Amino acid sequence: MRARLALLVAAVSVLIVIAFLVPLALLLRTAAEDRATVRATADAQSLATVVGTADADTIRLTVEQLVAESGRPVSVFLPDGTVFGSPASPTPAVQLAGRGQSLTADTSDGREVVIAVQGRTDGTAVIRTVVPYAEMTAGVGRAWLVLALLGVVLVVIGLAMADRLARTLVRPIGELSAVSHRLANAELDARVRPAGPAELREVGGALNHLAGRIQELLVQEREQVADLSHRLRTPLTALRLEAESLRDPQDAARVTEAVDGLERAVTGLIRQARWRTPADGVVVTDAVATVADRVAFWSVLAEDTGRAVELDLAPGPLPVGVPGDELAAAVDALLGNVFAHTPDGTAFVVRLAPADTHVALTVADQGPGIAADSVRRGASQAGSTGLGLDIARRAAQASGGRLELGERPGGGAQVVLLLGPPKD
Repeated sequence: MRARLALLVAAVSVLIVIAFLVPLALLLRTAAEDRATVRATADAQSLATVVGTADADTIRLTVEQLVAESGRPVSVFLPDGTVFGSPASPTPAVQLAGRGQSLTADTSDGREVVIAVQGRTDGTAVIRTVVPYAEMTAGVGRAWLVLALLGVVLVVIGLAMADRLARTLVRPIGELSAVSHRLANAELDARVRPAGPAELREVGGALNHLAGRIQELLVQEREQVADLSHRLRTPLTALRLEAESLRDPQDAARVTEAVDGLERAVTGLIRQARWRTPADGVVVTDAVATVADRVAFWSVLAEDTGRAVELDLAPGPLPVGVPGDELAAAVDALLGNVFAHTPDGTAFVVRLAPADTHVALTVADQGPGIAADSVRRGASQAGSTGLGLDIARRAAQASGGRLELGERPGGGAQVVLLLGPPKD
């Protein structure tokens, strides 16, 4: 923008300079020619009295003196054909002046000035002088050079003013862009210092107001999530009491462990909602350990529903750039979809293996398949919240990976979660 404004001002300045200086240059040249012509005409007219009344010797002396003083050729043609002064032949202009008509004519040598002198007893005499082109253009080149320098100075001044004006516009716009990018990167405390024209100051104030409003809405949302999560503690407490009252110690221990895991998840959700800050340092999670732990948790339910589970884990550890709780939530979402969208007795496979620079987690079942738009947030085929695949997708994208939906050979759904490596 700054370069474009400078280019625009430069173009306008050049056009203005040309529009004013070119006619002025032509006027200066014309004025120089007219000044030289008037001076030569005045010198020639100063001889008219002598030529019209004096004798031949006086005319000759006077003409020679004028030639020496003026430095230009001056000739006097008497009616009898005698020529005094600079040697010259009668030109058409001289012949025309011999009839009593004074005139000025342009020739190859310069501008010819002829004056008819009447009143002599022997006829009309003619005074002729020539103004050379060098005399007519004397000082014009220097004047044009001064005008050209003046034009350059005006253009430079215009560019300097345009650059200063552009800076007053570009700097606030650049700050608006920088703050916008900071807000996009979750730096919600970024603010603009309003500067520049009134319109840009108004935009800066609006951006600050928008950032403040977003921050307020996020705080309210986090508090609401935290409050909602906190409300789950009461039914969790009741569920723990029920688990402890079970007669079978194994069932009591199993249910209590599940309640403890759910309580830890709720506590983590509250902490994440209320004190969400960028992670410090490098996030590293062993995908093998996390996937093995979550598959072991779901294997109990798989056994109860008659599902065969095939677990294929590459030798660990396999570090990925996803926090442990988020990876566990993503695995739970994928396995939970298997139980939610397939009938009891449907077998499924969980496979974890390196894939180039990523780690591929594959969950495949022998059920009816999955719709391509199920990854859309809120989309569900079984009346659930529709957030499971979206949770897995966001976990993969946060690590630089992606989520792929497809069908396994022989039928059934296949979900591949590509997890990126830890970021330095």
